[in-house]
Amino acid sequence: MSLANLQKNTKSGYLLLLVLVFSAVFFVITSTFVGYIFTQSKVITQRVQLEQAGQIAEAGLNYYKWFLAHYPGDVTNGTGLPGPYIGVYNDPEGGAIGEYSLEIASSTYCGELASIDVQSTGHTYADPLVKRTISARHAQPSVADYSFILNSDVWVGDDVQIIGPYHSNGGIRMDGTNNSNVTSGQASWNCTSSFGCSPTSTKNGVFTTTANPNVSLFEFPSAPVNFAGMTVDLSLIQSKAQSQGLYFGPSGKSGYHLIFKSNGTVEVRRVNSKENEPNGYAWGRYMNILKGTSLVGTYTPPANCPLIFVEDQVWLEGAVNGKFTLAVADVDTSGVDPSIILNNNITYSNTSSGLLSIGEYDVLIGLQVPDDMTLNGIFIAQNGHFGRNHYDTSMPNAWEDYIKRNSLTINGTIVSNGRVGTKWVSGTGVYLSGFNNRFNSYDRNLVLDPPPLVPRTSDLYQFTYWRDAN
Repeated sequence: MSLANLQKNTKSGYLLLLVLVFSAVFFVITSTFVGYIFTQSKVITQRVQLEQAGQIAEAGLNYYKWFLAHYPGDVTNGTGLPGPYIGVYNDPEGGAIGEYSLEIASSTYCGELASIDVQSTGHTYADPLVKRTISARHAQPSVADYSFILNSDVWVGDDVQIIGPYHSNGGIRMDGTNNSNVTSGQASWNCTSSFGCSPTSTKNGVFTTTANPNVSLFEFPSAPVNFAGMTVDLSLIQSKAQSQGLYFGPSGKSGYHLIFKSNGTVEVRRVNSKENEPNGYAWGRYMNILKGTSLVGTYTPPANCPLIFVEDQVWLEGAVNGKFTLAVADVDTSGVDPSIILNNNITYSNTSSGLLSIGEYDVLIGLQVPDDMTLNGIFIAQNGHFGRNHYDTSMPNAWEDYIKRNSLTINGTIVSNGRVGTKWVSGTGVYLSGFNNRFNSYDRNLVLDPPPLVPRTSDLYQFTYWRDAN
């Protein structure tokens, strides 16, 4: 072979090799691109299926909310049998496109339904392997949704800070600060000198005299809260406490002193005597200072029915560990309505704790209390009011330092039939008695998981939480 032919064949070989190399590269690139497009198409399809599965799962939750509105308290989907319960989801345009599966669990206290947890898993018929699970808690709204629920006119001073909805069936002078709705059941009301209006004048259902930046949250008139329908059936609590919880009858003395302990127990002491009231002191009201007590016992309320019913006046304090409901009432004797005296700080040992305290008449803060006082819980003054008595300087020296206290911090809810008052000022605005600074915040944990037999503000079930497991 000649040198020219050899060179020509070598060049042809190089060209063939280049063609093969570039063809291979092009094939790899094309294959990768096609694979990428196929993969993305599959991912998009799965995302569409996952989104549709989520909508089907959510439809299952909404279905059970509707079901509970028609059949309250039924946790078996009307079958009387354990789940899961399967439902078909119909597209108005495409017919049946998927299913949801419901798993339902409920929590009870003392045989009474507290909340219903529903887990809904949805999928489409197009791809049954792509599933999405959403869970929610269904519960009837309770007083824990509010920082205050009142049944009378009220004046909120400019030293008060409120976190959470505030409602009164009467008129409201809101000179404090609020971060949520302030609602009144009145379109207008007569503000008298007792509420700082001189002369008496007609005011909006909610008004302020300060530069409140949240006046847009004032609502009036709003639907009144049915206070009579919302209040607690004390006879029911008494019956359940006698059969399943803790019950203490009349003390034969001045009442009982209850101290919650951080280990989950409650110490109960009989109040044998209390300090005499000085003549003309506290505007005829009581100091409520303990003098002599004796131990009745230390008790652990049953976990399935942590109710305590006391048929006498109670002094209350301590560190709460667990969920408890305390009711103080005499449902058998006409004209005898015991009260609760908040004798010291009431705190929680952990975030899962909660306390509901119901006084048939008043819930009052005592005289001999900390300078900076903390109260955790839901406090209900069913027929009377929540507050602290006005104390003047005519008292003996032994207690006059307690007339004025620095701060009161409440984490929870106040429900009061009468006007609330924890600070007293003169007609010219001079601070005389009570707590100089006050902070109130509703407790979101008690909204999600309230204490036993908490009063409900509506019979309709609502979502208290909603979670996507995916």
